[in-house]
Amino acid sequence: MEPVTLPDGRTLELEVVRHPGGAAVVALNTHNEICLLRQYRHAGGGWLWELPAGKLEPGEPALTTAQRELEEEAGLHAAHWQALAQVLTTPGFCDEVIHLFLARQLHSVPARHQEHECIEVHWFPFNTALAMAQRGEILDAKTLLGLFYTASRGTGPTP
Repeated sequence: MEPVTLPDGRTLELEVVRHPGGAAVVALNTHNEICLLRQYRHAGGGWLWELPAGKLEPGEPALTTAQRELEEEAGLHAAHWQALAQVLTTPGFCDEVIHLFLARQLHSVPARHQEHECIEVHWFPFNTALAMAQRGEILDAKTLLGLFYTASRGTGPTP
């Protein structure tokens, strides 16, 4: 609980979860296919489609986190990086900011999954991933936002 003075002058206590933040990666190959992870998330109710992503380590720049997570989870290294956006995940109770990046010019490296991770790496045409999102098959917010920012900025495939 934290004491807070609201803009209207009222003072109250609010529950706030402090989070170090995270980074997520829209990885597109030369065929405009996107890397999506099928990852088991107990808190999310089972298997989810997600972008490669992870938590910022203390003092670690967001780009470094994105690069590390892309290698660890998807077994990929990217030569070209572009920042897409920074988003608040659940600002009603948490201060987590996720930094979204676009990664291109990919090549394979050995993946290094953590013991608690259960991950499958899949590739989909970008427009197929958008359709999956529209059908409600992708529920993860950072993944939906990564798709949105990539499509809306014209950095994804040309329709």
